[in-house]
Parts: sequence; C-alpha cells; structure tokens
Amino acid sequence: MAETAVEANETGQTPRTDARKAARAERRAAKLAREIGAFAKQHGGAEGQLAYIGQAGARIVLVGRDGAWGDLVAPTYAVAESAAAKSGIVMHDEFDGEFALKVRTGPYEWSRMAGIQVGGPSNES
Repeated sequence: MAETAVEANETGQTPRTDARKAARAERRAAKLAREIGAFAKQHGGAEGQLAYIGQAGARIVLVGRDGAWGDLVAPTYAVAESAAAKSGIVMHDEFDGEFALKVRTGPYEWSRMAGIQVGGPSNES
C-alpha cells in the first residue's frame, strides 16, 4: 500500500489540524454567543464592546439595559467578533462616555475598583 503524504502549511499545521482548530473556534464562539444572549435576556437587552487583551485573547464587555454589566473572555479577537455577531446585540467600537454612562455600579464596584483612591477601604493589613 502506498502512503499518502499530507503537506503542512507555512505554520507547520496540516489541513486536518487547521479544520479542528476552526471547528473548536466555532464551538467557542457559539458558546459565548449563548452566554451573551442569556445575559441580554436577564437584563432586558444588552450592548457590548470588544477589547483586545493581548495573548489572552479579547474581552467582551456587556452592559444590560438595566445598567448591569459583565464581561467574557474569548481566546482570540476573531472568536469574540464571531460570538458578538451571532448574539445579535449592538456592539460599540469603543467604551466611550455615552456607553459608560449606561453602567450602574454599586457598593461592591466602588469598594473594589475605586475605593482605595477615593476614601474606600484601604489595602493595609
């Protein structure tokens, strides 16, 4: 029997490996889209913004119509874009002032994010 050679592309990946990676990325995007949809449903709708976070991938920041917010992390920016498109929510190019005004924060956020700088609990032991 003759063996068939499988040629690798310039990254050393075979077509089968590339197909597996693409399928994995598609499954991850679909899962993220479901999570975005669940957030939107729970909060009366949602808007979002994508932020590249280096090798860690991309952050999908979500703001619900009720002001609740959350985020998800995708392994790549492309997966984040795909998930956002599948979810059907409105996406913003940047987290500008108008979009930021939609976020409602509570005591937890003030304590964790700004508390040390504006008179909140100190980090001292």
